[in-house]
Amino acid sequence: MANPTRESVDLSVTIGRLVLSCPVVTASGTCGYGEELSTLCDLSRLGAFTTKSITVEPRSGNAPQRIVEVRAGMLNAIGLANVGLQRFVEEKVPALRRLGCPVIVNVAGRSIDEYATVCRTLDPLPEISALELNVSCPNVHNGLTFGTDAALLRDLVSAVRREVLRCVLMVKLSPNVTDISAMARAAIDGGAEALSVINTLLGMAIDIDTWRPMLANGTGGLSGPAIRPVAVQMVHRVYRDVARDAGIPIIGMGGVQTWRDAVELMLAGATAVGVGTALFVDPAAPQKIREGISDYLARRGLSRVRDLIGALRLDGEATGADGSTGAEG
Repeated sequence: MANPTRESVDLSVTIGRLVLSCPVVTASGTCGYGEELSTLCDLSRLGAFTTKSITVEPRSGNAPQRIVEVRAGMLNAIGLANVGLQRFVEEKVPALRRLGCPVIVNVAGRSIDEYATVCRTLDPLPEISALELNVSCPNVHNGLTFGTDAALLRDLVSAVRREVLRCVLMVKLSPNVTDISAMARAAIDGGAEALSVINTLLGMAIDIDTWRPMLANGTGGLSGPAIRPVAVQMVHRVYRDVARDAGIPIIGMGGVQTWRDAVELMLAGATAVGVGTALFVDPAAPQKIREGISDYLARRGLSRVRDLIGALRLDGEATGADGSTGAEG
């Protein structure tokens, strides 16, 4: 049998009932509602596009300064600024069908009723393939309430699960917890079909000339290369502790800039990989990552990207020819 080539490699993966043509997706909050990025990147080459957070009412977000570049990353305190549910449906949704890839809508709220309202409204719309519950935003008031309390998270996901009949239901987990596996288990118990791991880490930067915080909000979410090792560890922990045995796919994210970063997260247990902060540097990064993964697989004689998922080799674990392990989590 001939060795695979970049063109012959099967890059498709499945997230719940959703089939992605490749494992590279955009992370929420980094490229608006889709049209903003479509002029800079061929979105049809992506596995999926994820919108910024949508809330029931419009949000203007936090006061500036809202973004600060830091060494090896970025702090943001945007505050979930968005046009609100009604305007999103009327003005933004019609354009989603032109993106050329599945669309994941990130959903935020201050209460279970608000999350349920957004999901109930969006679930029937054919332009939308999945709904991602944002329970882990560190830069809004009460933004971590659901994401740091397992019982509350289970109740939230259970309530939303009753409203989501067509779309794939996903939950984006916070790294700002003692035990992320416990939160993953609560989300799955509530009915989540997929998990996004991780959101930003809580961080702060201080201007040493003025002695004041560089963000008007004081603190914000840290993203970029600085958090990638944390993301790798947490993806692997959630995969081994909970997701693998439950059959729940993970979208790994946090500091992904290159195809090497993407492969690392997939080996740790991710089925797909989200690209966020890197888009501010290079909007074509997702396409380059896709091509790099294809080349990597071809060089190693692998015909399917799915062979990478969870194939991390640990001392003391026997591995099969495909890299899979027989170890119990």
